[in-house]
Amino acid sequence: MPINTGGRPAGTPTGLPSDVEIAEAADLWPIARVAEEKLGVPDEALVPYGRHMAKLDRAWLSTLDGAPPGKLVLVTGISPTPAGEGKTTTVVGLTDGLRHIGVRATAALREPSMGPVFGMKGGAAGGGYAQVVPMTDINLHFTGDFAAIAAANNLLAALLDNHVHQGNALDIDPRTVTWKRVVDMNDRALREVVIGLGGTGNGIPREDGWDIVVASELMAIFCLATSLTDLKERIGRIVVAHTRDGAPVTAADLDAPEALAILLAGALQPNLVQTLEHSPVFVHGGPFANIAHGCNSVLATRTALALSEVVVTEAGFGADLGAEKFFDLKCRLSGLEPSAVVVVATVKALKYHGGVAVADLKGEDVGAVRAGGENLRRHLQNLRDVFGVPALVAINRFPHDTDAEVEAVRQLAGAEECAAFTSTHAVDGGPGAAELAAGLQTLLDKDEVDFGFCYPDDLGMVEKAEAVARRIYRAEGVSWSARARRQLDRVAADGYGHLPVCFAKTQYSFSTDPKALGAPEGHVVDVREVRLSAGAGFVVLIAGDVMTMPGLPRVPASAGMSIDEEGRIRGLS
Repeated sequence: MPINTGGRPAGTPTGLPSDVEIAEAADLWPIARVAEEKLGVPDEALVPYGRHMAKLDRAWLSTLDGAPPGKLVLVTGISPTPAGEGKTTTVVGLTDGLRHIGVRATAALREPSMGPVFGMKGGAAGGGYAQVVPMTDINLHFTGDFAAIAAANNLLAALLDNHVHQGNALDIDPRTVTWKRVVDMNDRALREVVIGLGGTGNGIPREDGWDIVVASELMAIFCLATSLTDLKERIGRIVVAHTRDGAPVTAADLDAPEALAILLAGALQPNLVQTLEHSPVFVHGGPFANIAHGCNSVLATRTALALSEVVVTEAGFGADLGAEKFFDLKCRLSGLEPSAVVVVATVKALKYHGGVAVADLKGEDVGAVRAGGENLRRHLQNLRDVFGVPALVAINRFPHDTDAEVEAVRQLAGAEECAAFTSTHAVDGGPGAAELAAGLQTLLDKDEVDFGFCYPDDLGMVEKAEAVARRIYRAEGVSWSARARRQLDRVAADGYGHLPVCFAKTQYSFSTDPKALGAPEGHVVDVREVRLSAGAGFVVLIAGDVMTMPGLPRVPASAGMSIDEEGRIRGLS
């Protein structure tokens, strides 16, 4: 595959085809060849889904136990902006760049949700010449994992309502049901509904609501489970309601774990695909990062670590959400330990945080870069001072970025004793990320990591929330609505007060106000709702106006999509 098509100079996207066109023109290897040549995985270990996608057989995965692990690198970013930062694209480009300089690297990513694909965000398979392919399959139904998770989630909801309808032997109070149905689509009309209407044959009428699949506890459980046995145990711990006497009712009480595991058994096997340059990529699971822990599956990450020297993974949104949850939830609950962090920044995003309107981001403004750079510096400080993980900055460079602006970003990173490297992977593929890859390898060779969490396990939930708010968000503290206080007391009374916390808040700011850009401090984090995720092993604190069922924008991305008679899709990116 020619990296600089049409003879254009490196880093210049003039005439760059669309993501779909690039993906369609790619020379994909059969997935068995990628598995064998890049990972040493034999053909009999694959469960193929066509020629270019496969799952790894569960029985074969068990043979990897005891393999020396590679080094785990987290790619995160500054607080997201409408301009986009290219975090997933950087994961792909960096993986190709590491392979380009001779490092056996593998990427580990989340699966895209079709809600954002057809809504506002678009796909999540990278972009330009730093893509995971087959892009359209990955962004749409892929190997059916999300459909399996939705079916299992909704089976549990059906079992719960059926139990109440069929005599309610557990004496469940229908007013206390917390388990929602899910669909992998943005649909605000489903946020609040009434079910069971139409007579006694249709169940007990009650208020209910739907979440998007990626916001469900079952998705979080799926991505934390380490085996079918672990999966069933976690499912059994899910609290779905309370009895009239106030006792928690679990999925195990409804005899649900085995049936749900049957639906999820195939999906639990990690998916293997490839980049445009045939680097191996595990794409598996996809919880939202401003609602759940926002990381791909532990199984996929561990599999990649057993087969590679370096594994490059991501956590959703900026470092205050994604990286914090990667460390305090995924690493805490799985025993994984990071070796380094790459923080993605762009000149235009920093200018946006510095007060420049989206329409004016292409004009040079070094002052705005420096002003918005306080956001970058805050994230770097948190990674160093709170978590003790060495970091570097990836400057995802665009053609309208000037040398003076790029130098300002380097200086901002340098002020926090971090190296910064420009990368043009979206246009130039792996070679465009070679400098970044070499810088990362230098950082990994130092092998100086004093990794720790934001808070210890033995703190209470309120103290854990205060620790995240003060240390990561630089807030004055946390306020709790009356409803949240009652829910907090219920969680503690039920015996779950020891669990770690998972903030659900806007991704656009350190605060709960999406318009508070840059590096705000002294604010208060307002928690309006508390949700127990006992099976996943954490408590969700919903702050500000964040929703667990997104809506579509005024003009959804779906309006710009089309498919022709040959099945070629346009407008998907």
